Amino acid sequence: MEQQERVTVEQGAQEGPALLQAALTEIGRVYIGPEELVEVLAVALLAPGHVLLEGVPGVAKTTLVKSFARLLGCDFRRIQFTPDLLPADITGTYILDLPTNRFVLRKGPIFCNILLGDEINRAPAKTQSALLEAMGEQQVTIEGLTQRLPEPFLVLATQNPVEQEGVYPLPEAQLDRFFAKVHVGYPEAEQEVTILRTHQREVAPVPLLFSAETVLRLRRAVEGVHVEEELLDYIVRLVRATRDHERIALGASPRAALALLRGAKALALLRGRTFVLPDDIQLLLLPVLRHRLILTPEGELAGSTADDLLEELRLEIPYAR
Repeated sequence: MEQQERVTVEQGAQEGPALLQAALTEIGRVYIGPEELVEVLAVALLAPGHVLLEGVPGVAKTTLVKSFARLLGCDFRRIQFTPDLLPADITGTYILDLPTNRFVLRKGPIFCNILLGDEINRAPAKTQSALLEAMGEQQVTIEGLTQRLPEPFLVLATQNPVEQEGVYPLPEAQLDRFFAKVHVGYPEAEQEVTILRTHQREVAPVPLLFSAETVLRLRRAVEGVHVEEELLDYIVRLVRATRDHERIALGASPRAALALLRGAKALALLRGRTFVLPDDIQLLLLPVLRHRLILTPEGELAGSTADDLLEELRLEIPYAR
């Protein structure tokens, strides 16, 4: 069994970098922006976990997600979140089938592989909470009956951090369900020129590169990636430091430590390794932990951000073999 697992991991380490590079190349034709965003999406796909993309309107968040979903060759659905959206609009509901005189389930858009929740913070808390069970347990309960969601299942949600009217901030419980949160900022000047040059004409759609079977196979390979005991201790020290920081009111939970571990293993595989390095953990520290921290009023008044404090901890807590 150990020999079979080891071979699977080695095969994944050979296949992962090629697929990642192909994804970066194909998405780069449509989305002009940092390659790190695509890499985080790929890591979340294999970890597995869900991703929250935050950015002002017009920076191609939806374009990035739709292009990434098309690569996978999986069932893709999009939900435009609005204040009048109901939980049943997401999960589905039972309706009366007149020919049989029986209630049958009309499945909602959540029954898919890749779900784009566009502008998720425009829906009220009751509707947002319809995603909690699905994101945490990959199932939904409709009128007391539990339905499993397909494999793989990934939620990619977008939100606008600027608007204050007509939006409902995500509660901490739901933020913690997201594996990572990434900031989608404005492009560089050279990139913006490339955007103007590229989109003067119609761009060919992104081709299908993955399949559901490929994703599940690579996920199994990620499980076998080796992690030294010293690295487990390193993750714990980083996470626990957020709970003791004077400017952080609520630190990261054990779920955050598990997410950081799974993400580091997935990143190692995508970079062609069967083992985790400290660099893998450090590169994912901000996207995995930034949305799980709540700063104290003093920290906010001092102008600190979660990213600033995490960067401080990364420098203060070195990896010691």
